[in-house]
Amino acid sequence: MPYQLHYWPTIQGRGEFVRLALEAAGASYVDVARGAEGKDVDAMLQFMESPQLTQPPFAPPFLIDGEVIVGQTAAILLYLGPRLGLVGKSERRRLWTHQIQLTIADLVAEAHDTHHPLGSGAYYEDQKKEAVARAKDFRLVRVPKFLAWFESLLARNPRKTRSSAHLVGGRLSYADLSLFQLVDGLLYAFPRATRRALKKAPLVAALHDSVAQHKRVAAYLASERRIAFNEEGIFRHYPELDG
Repeated sequence: MPYQLHYWPTIQGRGEFVRLALEAAGASYVDVARGAEGKDVDAMLQFMESPQLTQPPFAPPFLIDGEVIVGQTAAILLYLGPRLGLVGKSERRRLWTHQIQLTIADLVAEAHDTHHPLGSGAYYEDQKKEAVARAKDFRLVRVPKFLAWFESLLARNPRKTRSSAHLVGGRLSYADLSLFQLVDGLLYAFPRATRRALKKAPLVAALHDSVAQHKRVAAYLASERRIAFNEEGIFRHYPELDG
C-alpha cells in the first residue's frame, strides 16, 4: 500500500523534506491534498478534524502508513528513514541523524521568521521594518553559524572521501536530502547572502550539488511534482531582505 502524504498542495514547505526522502528512495506514495485518488485539501482537513482520531496530527505534514499516523517532519523522517534505507542501522546512527534533522528544522523555522518576525497572522507588509532587522541578523549571524556546523560534520565524518562526503556514514541519508532542501531554499530566499556563506562552507555546497545530481532526485526536481518556490511558503524571496 502506498504511503499517504498530507500537506498543502501549492507550496513546498515542510512537506518537501518528506517528499524528497520518498522520491530519492523510489517509494510508492500519494500526495493526498494535491488531488491524489480524487481527494483534496478538504479531505485532508476532514481527516485531521475527525472525532474518531484519538491521536490527531496538529498540522500538516503528516504521513499515513496503514494504521500508523505520524506528524511533524522530523518524526516522519525518523519513521521513514529505516524503511526507505535512508539511515544507518544502529540506534546511535539513527539518533545522530535525527539530531541533525532537528537542527535543520531550527534553521528552517528561523528562515520563516525573517519575513514574519511579529507573527504569522499579520501580512509581511505590516511587519516589513522588523523583517529587515530580523533578516540582517539571520544573514550575517545565524546562517553562517549553522552552515559552519554542517561543514564541520561533513569534514569530521570518518567515511568522507575525496570525491564525496555525507553527514552520516558513507551513503545518502535523509539528513543529506534535508540539508539540500535547506540550502536550496536559502539560495532562493537569500541568493546573495547564501552564496557568500557557501564560499566558507564548500563541503556543504558540494553536498547540495551532489544531491541535486542523484538520479531519482534529479528526475523529481525536473518533474511537475516539484512545486516551485514561491512567496507563500517558508522560503520567500524579498530583495530588501537579502542585504
